[in-house]
Amino acid sequence: MDAFLNFVQQTGFYQMFANFGDNWGNLVMILISLLLMYLAIVKQFEPLLLLGIAFGMLLTNLPGADMYHAELWNNFMTEGHADYHSYGKILADGGLLDYLYIGVKTCIYPCLIFIGIGAMTDFAPLIANPKSLLLGAAAQVGIFATFIGCIFLGFPQEAAASIGIIGGADGPTAIYTTSILYPDLLGPIAVAAYTYMALVPVIQPPIMKLLTTKEERMIKMTTLRTVSKTEKIVFPIVVTIFVSLLVPSATPLIGCLMLGNLWKECGVCERLCKTAQNELMNIVTIFLGISVGATTVASNFLNLDTIKIVLMGVVAFGLGTAGGVLLAKLMNLITPKNKINPLIGSAGVSAVPMAARVSQKVGQQEDPSNFLLMHAMGPNVAGVIGSAIAAGVLIALFNH
Repeated sequence: MDAFLNFVQQTGFYQMFANFGDNWGNLVMILISLLLMYLAIVKQFEPLLLLGIAFGMLLTNLPGADMYHAELWNNFMTEGHADYHSYGKILADGGLLDYLYIGVKTCIYPCLIFIGIGAMTDFAPLIANPKSLLLGAAAQVGIFATFIGCIFLGFPQEAAASIGIIGGADGPTAIYTTSILYPDLLGPIAVAAYTYMALVPVIQPPIMKLLTTKEERMIKMTTLRTVSKTEKIVFPIVVTIFVSLLVPSATPLIGCLMLGNLWKECGVCERLCKTAQNELMNIVTIFLGISVGATTVASNFLNLDTIKIVLMGVVAFGLGTAGGVLLAKLMNLITPKNKINPLIGSAGVSAVPMAARVSQKVGQQEDPSNFLLMHAMGPNVAGVIGSAIAAGVLIALFNH
């Protein structure tokens, strides 16, 4: 009987309901994880990562599973603190998700994701139309405007910078920045970033139509010139050198992005390119999703700050979309020849290629013969570079 009672007391059912006053948050988080799984599977909201995050959220909130221990990370590497922990302590006392989370804490996973993104990205539209780089930069206004808004809401500077990155519509960059500046908010920020990335086709069109006229949406742009192979090979090398010298803290992201792209364009590393595009991306996506979901323990997620993050994420996304559109309109006023369709400015956020497809779709609603996809890909891939640079700037300012 003692053995039986001991077994019963070790079950998750007993631990959940025997102290329900302390564990009700776990039940709420389990329900939220089920909702996210529904959105990932049925509504197909960024399923490749959101499903992993949702399942990691489920695992970390199951009482008694002991797969992730937030208390081990709360004072991680804080020497002199009474509860000081290090990697040795994590490896000795941690669970499976603690071990996987080391890849997030050390920022390995986001950088590896960027290698895969680079291997799948074609920078030719950006090279052919360098002006689109400005549109990608303008879309990052959402990051810095949201940062200021979060400061007024009472967030610490490091947290405000992490939340602002949601406006770049770049999940790996948001995870990378938050892991360095304010890891306590990693779960809510990651969930918000990937949810809003999936909602690009819902969020962007009303903003695009509000800020443009029918005539502007019908502008047809000239065909892009053909980009040589030499230009494609030189581009990632030049960008790496320039950005790394300008913003050294952005080097891990930009360097990995451009390495993957160089493998793609050089033509002599096909095996590495295919591995980066497929096996590497898939493996890292699995580990990243589960370990980020593990950080969404009830004590960190169920609070007023999470609601603020969700709301500011929408603001960041909207301002980023508006920034690209408005700059395109301004460029048309300054240089009336070879006008830019302002719709492609909305693609300056980093959701590749979804944001470019939204530009194409909204443009064809006005004129089915208007093809904006390749033109929109320029600002779209520029947004990937822009969000990484913005993250580097914020890290340089607030990582003390």
